[in-house]
Amino acid sequence: MISYASYSDTGGRPCNEDTVEIRPMDGERLCTVLADGLGGHGGGKNASQAAGDLILQGWDGGANPEHLRALADQAHQAVLAMQTPACQMKTTVVVLALDRDRAAWAYAGDSRLYHFENGRLIWQTRDHSASQIAVLLGQITPRQIRFHEDRSRIFRALGQRDGGNADVGEIPLTPGKHAFLLCSDGFWEYVDEEEMEAALAQAGTPEQWLKQMRKLLARRAPSDNDNNSAAAIWVER
Repeated sequence: MISYASYSDTGGRPCNEDTVEIRPMDGERLCTVLADGLGGHGGGKNASQAAGDLILQGWDGGANPEHLRALADQAHQAVLAMQTPACQMKTTVVVLALDRDRAAWAYAGDSRLYHFENGRLIWQTRDHSASQIAVLLGQITPRQIRFHEDRSRIFRALGQRDGGNADVGEIPLTPGKHAFLLCSDGFWEYVDEEEMEAALAQAGTPEQWLKQMRKLLARRAPSDNDNNSAAAIWVER
C-alpha cells in the first residue's frame, strides 16, 4: 500500500523555482521527482519544471536505477539546450521510483532523499556540494553542513557543464513500514534528521508528517528564506 503527500512553498523569495511532481501507477507503483532550479530570471523554474516533466513522462513504471540515470541524463541535455547567454539555468534533481518490491533513485545536487524503515532513519543521500566534501574530509560534521559557508556551492546539477551525471541506487522493499522523504535544501536546512524521525513517530499520514516538519521550518526560517519543498511517500508491505 502506497500513500503520499507533497508541498512546495515560495518562502521569502519573489518566485518559486522548485518543482515537485508525483506520478502513481496502478496503486502499487509510483515515481516522484523533486527539483530545485537555479539561475534566476525565471530560468530556474523553467529548468526544474522541464526536468520533472521529462523524467515523469519517460518513466516506464519500474524501479530500475539505470533507467532513472538515463532519464536524468536526458533531462540534463534538455536543460543545456534551454540555456542562453543571459540565463545559464540549472537544476538539482532527486527522483524516487517504486514498484511492487523495489525502490530505486537517482539524484544530482543537494536536494535529498531520506529512507526510514519502521520509524528509523536508515539511509540518506550525500549532497554533491563543497560542504559535503568537507564532511568526507573530516573538517565538519554532517550536522554542520546546514551552517557551513560553502553549503550552497554544488558541483553536480542538471545543466551544469560536466555536472549532470546522477548518482543512483536501489533497495528491496522488505516487509514493514517504509517512509521516504524527498526535499530541497530550503527544507532540510531547518529540520534535522532526529526531528524528521520524531515527527514521523507522531504522524498518522504523510500529510501530517509534512505538516509537523513545516511547523519547525516556519519557526526557524528567516523572512527571506529560500523556496522549500518536500514529498513524503509511505509504503507498507
